[in-house]
Amino acid sequence: MRLTTDNKFKKLIVIGDRVLVRPAKPNERTTSGLYLPPSVHEKENVQQGYVIRSGPGYAIPLPIESEPWKGEEERVKYVPLQAKEGDLAIFLMSGATEIMYEGEKYFIVPQSAILMLEREEAI
Repeated sequence: MRLTTDNKFKKLIVIGDRVLVRPAKPNERTTSGLYLPPSVHEKENVQQGYVIRSGPGYAIPLPIESEPWKGEEERVKYVPLQAKEGDLAIFLMSGATEIMYEGEKYFIVPQSAILMLEREEAI
């Protein structure tokens, strides 16, 4: 299978409470006008970028039951993340891990390091 811009992230699986973020270009404004000035990037160690993929959330293990009449279900349930694909995330760099994928820079960020999200649709 050849990777294209449409499917290049489909084979990536983000684990747990983490999100994959593509950093925004310096001085890039959102449609609502939100952007971080360069002084914030330098002094506060804060970055912004767009959520590309998100993990399933925080795992909540189910109690072990030995009732044979119950079917085999998924043993782990998840509390979903607030971050959704396409959101603009403002996050702390101290919690982020920088990676290179397909020649581009991305960050893997735990939801706890995300300070704010901007979503195009109403919340």
